[in-house]
Amino acid sequence: MTASAAKLKNSGDQLVSIPVINISPYLEGSPDDRLKVAREINKACEEIGFFIIVGHGVEQGLIDRTYSIASEFFRLPVDEKIKIRQPDPAISRGYTPVKGESLSAGLGMGSPGDLKEMIDMGPVDVPGDEYYERPEAGNHFHPNLWPGTPDGFEETMKTYYRRINRLANDLMGLFALALDLPEDFFFDKLDRNMSALRIICYPEQAEQPEPGQVRAGAHTDYGTLTILMSDQSAGGLQAQHRDGYWVDVVPEPGSYVINIGDVMQMWTNDRWVSTLHRVVNPPRDVANTARRHSVVFFHQPNYDAAIETLSSCHGRDRPKKYDSFTYGEHWTRKWMATKK
Repeated sequence: MTASAAKLKNSGDQLVSIPVINISPYLEGSPDDRLKVAREINKACEEIGFFIIVGHGVEQGLIDRTYSIASEFFRLPVDEKIKIRQPDPAISRGYTPVKGESLSAGLGMGSPGDLKEMIDMGPVDVPGDEYYERPEAGNHFHPNLWPGTPDGFEETMKTYYRRINRLANDLMGLFALALDLPEDFFFDKLDRNMSALRIICYPEQAEQPEPGQVRAGAHTDYGTLTILMSDQSAGGLQAQHRDGYWVDVVPEPGSYVINIGDVMQMWTNDRWVSTLHRVVNPPRDVANTARRHSVVFFHQPNYDAAIETLSSCHGRDRPKKYDSFTYGEHWTRKWMATKK
């Protein structure tokens, strides 16, 4: 299935599902095949900033193992989980309990804490040179906090991080082609990246949420792109179309949901959209059994990467909308705004 296979309502031509794109021709095909996939990516990123990929090459065994051990961690008693509690709001490592974050606050929208718990992890292979220790590196390469149980957690997450970082870099090559740039254009901005892996549990809801409280408030992601896998439990992900309506995001098993982040919107001068998205509450009649898990990889540039409008995205009729900034500055501002 390709991007053109996304279903459309007959009335009003309104998008009701997210485009599905097979990227195997990019990974394995001819130059013409690769450009065809790039065109499909461009269409999805211009319209909604979300798409689902198949043919990505990630081993199903690794996906299943990662998902299983993530859900096993969240079944542990709270006293066990908080042994690796996030040490400081400025350090994106370790465990955060339910209501410990409000994502919509990152966009200046006040709301109660999100109904989720999570573990944040960062780069797993950090060389010991001064780039990673400069003051401007901040806490972006802080050591990860690994739980003692379940067995194999650290090894599994490191293996998954490395594999998905590779997939993300492949997608950035596709993004470059889609934007009429050399395929390796982004690589020197990603070679020391500060990407993050987050595992999330949206627990059962025995009590009625507070007014305006959801599993994850409406927000945009900070970086280049996000790679998501999640289960099919009630109370799921929704993306907001450019025209303002919400679209359910329902991936098939073995596929990944991809969305672009703020940096790609800024790099492309709003040609591509960093889409507002949220995770809604399950219906009340199933809320006390609707437990949901997600494994999310946030691909992010080097902290000193300069984010400047791409040459293919501005001109006489399309003036620049954004000043230049470094990715580290952008990330810190957005991250700190979400802390409860």
